[in-house]
Amino acid sequence: MNKIYNPKPETWSVILERPTQTVDDIEATVKGIFKEVQSKGDSAVSKYTSLFDGVAVDQLEVSQAEITTAIASISAELKQAIQLAKSNIEKFHAAQKTNPVSVETIEGVNCWQEKRPIQKIGLYIPGGTAPLFSTVLMLAVPANLAGCSEIVLCSPPDKQGNINPAILYAANLCGVTRILKVGGIQAIAGMTFGTVSIPKVYKIFGPGNQFVTVAKQLATQFGVAIDMPAGPSELLIVADDTAVPAFVASDLLSQAEHGTDSQVILVSTSKALIDAVELEIQSQMAVLPRKAIAEKAIANSKLIFVENNTTALELINEYGPEHFIICTKDESFYIDNIANAGSVFIGNYTPESAGDYASGTNHTLPTNGYAKNYSGVNLDSFTKGMTFQKISPIGIQNIGSAIEIMAEAEGLQAHKNAVTLRLNQIEKENRV
Repeated sequence: MNKIYNPKPETWSVILERPTQTVDDIEATVKGIFKEVQSKGDSAVSKYTSLFDGVAVDQLEVSQAEITTAIASISAELKQAIQLAKSNIEKFHAAQKTNPVSVETIEGVNCWQEKRPIQKIGLYIPGGTAPLFSTVLMLAVPANLAGCSEIVLCSPPDKQGNINPAILYAANLCGVTRILKVGGIQAIAGMTFGTVSIPKVYKIFGPGNQFVTVAKQLATQFGVAIDMPAGPSELLIVADDTAVPAFVASDLLSQAEHGTDSQVILVSTSKALIDAVELEIQSQMAVLPRKAIAEKAIANSKLIFVENNTTALELINEYGPEHFIICTKDESFYIDNIANAGSVFIGNYTPESAGDYASGTNHTLPTNGYAKNYSGVNLDSFTKGMTFQKISPIGIQNIGSAIEIMAEAEGLQAHKNAVTLRLNQIEKENRV
């Protein structure tokens, strides 16, 4: 990792730069595949599945027989773990339900808001070097709680043309309605346009590599909403001498093993802690099965020393981390003042992996600095707020004059007439 001591604020933007390609580097590829899927449907999807995943899939949709076989292959221990995680995720997201908001803004004018589910949801679940069945829980559980009627899941097949059994088990457990053996750009394109096998959806959720991220952004140009531009995983830890170096190192590595383009950062007011964490990283990384991946991610990562908490906080808010761990004596300072972070983990015994799996919070979070303006996935992500209003004769009399004046000032005579006609009718009835 790169050690940096007391960086000047004017250098922060360079120091904190993400190790990602620009959109221009990959946009042409994404647009080309989108165009082909739009015009050729399933045949284009199969072509790119063969090209990118190295397998020819005859039937894109997973059959009930395949799901039954997958369920039988999962150990009882893993099933129990998934069920525990599902229960906690359900509890946390169910608590986010809100009642309709209703108010009489002025006598006779009643306005209210209700949340209605987005009917057709698409879930993208990575399945390459790390099949993220936990993401199925994070997305399908709140989708079901919200009342989404159609939940479509796409995940890339392995070399045998199968989806990871744990993904199928979690999808079945959480009420996913259709499961497709398709990944990458072609999966996002399929859910954007719809094909014979892949339903068109209204909103797409789920993390992925940079190609999937750009594909999701392109989908928005065709009337499909997305959760957020969620790309390579990242973690920032702020720690002082009260932190346990082994714990800090393990958290940094837990994100570094996600992918070679992941980024992890330690910000500390202690040079001794930085040195200790560096040694722990090398020791722990040496025995990781995904050592080669972690090593490349670590090469993109930073150990940053700053003099005080105030400077540390300013730097962290400038970065806007996806995951933010606080291991400091004055943890309340960071809790109270952090402005830009996807999800926050507090104390030596709160590993980031708890949020990834089973604590209950959602792990689909904004990356690449989008924590400055995006929330992580939550129950409201699967709903839309609809407003209603009902106005009585007294109500239109109370606000009618204001509407007429404003409409005339904007030069919209028909808007004014819509009110004037009603006011005249009320006046006519009152004279009778």
